[in-house]
Amino acid sequence: MKEFKNIKKIIFDCDGVLYKDLDSVFGQVSKRMGEYISKKLNVDLKEAKELQRAYFHQYNTSLNGLMIHHKINPNEFLKYVHDINLDFLEKDEVLREELLNLDSKKFVYTNGSREHVNNITKHLGIDDLFDGIFDIVDGQFFPKPQIEPLKNLIKKFEITPEETVFIEDIAKNLEPAKKLGMKTVWLINNEYWGKKDSDKDFIDLKINNLSSFLKEINILKAA
Repeated sequence: MKEFKNIKKIIFDCDGVLYKDLDSVFGQVSKRMGEYISKKLNVDLKEAKELQRAYFHQYNTSLNGLMIHHKINPNEFLKYVHDINLDFLEKDEVLREELLNLDSKKFVYTNGSREHVNNITKHLGIDDLFDGIFDIVDGQFFPKPQIEPLKNLIKKFEITPEETVFIEDIAKNLEPAKKLGMKTVWLINNEYWGKKDSDKDFIDLKINNLSSFLKEINILKAA
C-alpha cells in the first residue's frame, strides 16, 4: 500500500464502485435498454435483448453497437435508459467521511451519462465531493477500455498519471490506465464481465471495500 501514499488524484468508476448494489440499478437500466431497442428498431423484446447483449460484448457498450449499426441518437438513448428510480439507494455516510478526508482531487469516469452520475451520487449523499465528471459524451461516445477517452480525461483535468489511481469494478477497463502510468485498483466482484482479465498484471491492487481502501490511503497520508 505504501506506493499509494503520494497519490494526488483518484479516478472512480461510478456503477459498481461508488455503490455495490449493481443489480438493483442496472437491472432497471438493462430493462429500459431492451425497451428502447425494441421500440426503436421495431423488433420484439427477445430480439432486442439479444442485440443488447451482442453489442455490449462486441463493442463494450450496447450504445456503441447501436450507433455503429443503426445510427441511434446517443443522447436520446442515454436519457431514456437512465430514467430510473434510485430511491432505494441510501446515503453512504462512511464513504462520505473517507472522501472528505482525502486530500487528493477526485473524479468520476463513466461509460454512462453525467446525469446518471449526478443521480447516483446525490442519492449516496456525495454529489458535492468530486472535482469533475468525465462521461461517455465527453469521450465522444468511445467507451472504456479504449485509450483515447482516457487520454482526453487526462488532458481535460490536467492529470499526471504517475500521481493518479484509477478504481474500477470491470478489470479490463484498467489496462489503458496502467499503460499510461496510473496505479490501478480492481474492486473485487463475481460478475462475469467484471472479473474477466482480473488475473492480468495491469492490476496493481485488488480490494473488497472502497471505503476501507480510502481509509487506508488517508492513514498512509497522515503518517
